[in-house]
Amino acid sequence: MTHSDSLQGLPDILEPGLSVVFCGINPGVLAASTGRHFAGRGNRFWRTVHLAGFTPEQICPEDDRTLLQYGCGLTTVISRPTARADELSQSEFKAAATEFERKVERYAPQCVAFLGKMALSAMSGNRDIHWGPQPTAFGGARAWVLPNPSGLNRTFSLDALVTAYRELRLAVAPADSALRDIPRR
Repeated sequence: MTHSDSLQGLPDILEPGLSVVFCGINPGVLAASTGRHFAGRGNRFWRTVHLAGFTPEQICPEDDRTLLQYGCGLTTVISRPTARADELSQSEFKAAATEFERKVERYAPQCVAFLGKMALSAMSGNRDIHWGPQPTAFGGARAWVLPNPSGLNRTFSLDALVTAYRELRLAVAPADSALRDIPRR
């Protein structure tokens, strides 16, 4: 049994009717051990969502629930923690797909933003996933694919992450006063 096998998944940070639910692939080992989303020092999620305009200041992982105040939530497709997402199997994604889609339907966010192409591709069976808005809704919500902010993903610079996340923020901001009221830089 490895250390990650003894860890629990992360609690969802969700409530009905959010503007955006950011959907990670699965918890990292550090996030699972601390019980906080995107807890790794190398993870650029909190900085990216702040610089993209979702939050007025950069949130610390210990304060991850404050994201709800800004019309945003957090969840993962698969609850099993791993050191790397490539440790997950296709069968785990297939097994998680129906329950995850029901979760999105139950909470009814305006948009579900998948962090990386892996989870949506595996659940839908579609290998041709593009960045940005998707042509098909997921669980009744607009589906969007953003680059994964993991420190292991160095394909995207911080500026590229912020640009991609800002595109989503601008797409949902008109419908959400909590996001509209955040000062823009």
